[in-house]
Order: sequence, then C-alpha cells, then structure tokens
Amino acid sequence: MSFDPTATVRGIFEDTRSAHQRFAAHGLDSLVIAADAISRAVTAGRKVLAFGNGGSASDAQHLVAELVGRFEGERRPLGGVALTSDSNVVTAISNDYGYERVFARQIEALGSEGDVAFGISTSGRSPNVEIALAAAKTRGMVTIALTGRDGGRMGADADIHVNVAESATPRVQEVHRTIMHAMCTLIDRHVRSESPS
Repeated sequence: MSFDPTATVRGIFEDTRSAHQRFAAHGLDSLVIAADAISRAVTAGRKVLAFGNGGSASDAQHLVAELVGRFEGERRPLGGVALTSDSNVVTAISNDYGYERVFARQIEALGSEGDVAFGISTSGRSPNVEIALAAAKTRGMVTIALTGRDGGRMGADADIHVNVAESATPRVQEVHRTIMHAMCTLIDRHVRSESPS
C-alpha cells in the first residue's frame, strides 16, 4: 500500500475537528466555570499560577503570556506566572527535592489564598501536577485541572475539571489550546466589563 501524505494530513484535520466537536458537545460548561473563576481572581488582584510538563508546559506559558500581555484587545495586564519558565528554579528544586516537587515548592513560595492554580496534563496522571494542585488546596487557592483521557486523579481532586476525553495526546493538546483561547476571550470581556468607563 502506498503512502498518501495528503490523505494522512486530511485525516489529522478531520480527527482534530471531531475532537473539538466532542468537547463542544459536553465540555463547554466546565470551560465557562473555569474562565469565570480566573476572571474573578484576576479582577480581585489575585494571580494565576500555571504549570504542566512538556507540551503542557508550553501551554502554561502561552496562557500566562495572554494574561500578562494581552489577548485580542487592549486591557490592563493580569497577574500570572508560569511555573515552568525559570530554569534555575526548576532545576534547583528538581535537584534538591525531586521532580515530583518542582511545582508544589513554587506553589508554596508564590501562591496565596484566592489565587488560581491551573494544572495541565494530557493524561491527568502527572504526579508533579497532582502534588502541586494538592499543595494549592491547602493554601486556599482555587484549583483548575485541564486534562485529557479520563482526567485521572487530577480531575477528580480539582475544584474545577476541564476534560478533553480523547486518548490521542496530539488531539488533546489541540483542543486544550482552543479551550485556553476561549477562556481568554471570556476573561477579557469580564475584565473590560469591570473596568471604570
């Protein structure tokens, strides 16, 4: 059988479209709830601490960039820190305490009551993300888990669970990015509505 690159790529686009449609059919309420929690936190002067591994680390940094910078229009900067960004901190904690503590230690240093801990995992089973969300709960933070597959313990334990119930990691990551952009749209509108005219 000959390899058809065009058919392969077409299949990828069809799969990701289907994954988006499945999430839109069942997951929009959780997305809106998560965006509202973030909106209320940043409007009150709190911050979002976002974290994940690999591609999810990239997504955490992307989300924070949209908050601190801007998304689609001008508005005041919003508080956010990606716990994946500082290689000195990440490697020091990993070396001294083990990689499972890499995010929890930063939560303990930077998190305050009313802040949001935004943990991302395509499997829902990343031990360092689970441990960080648990640490955030003990500090009175709002915990949001953005997951794939069945969400694992992360989803079960988080205050708010946004789940993309797909088994293929690339499809989960693609829908995660759309979810975060949709959240940013809602957050922007909330922050602008709260700003004095």
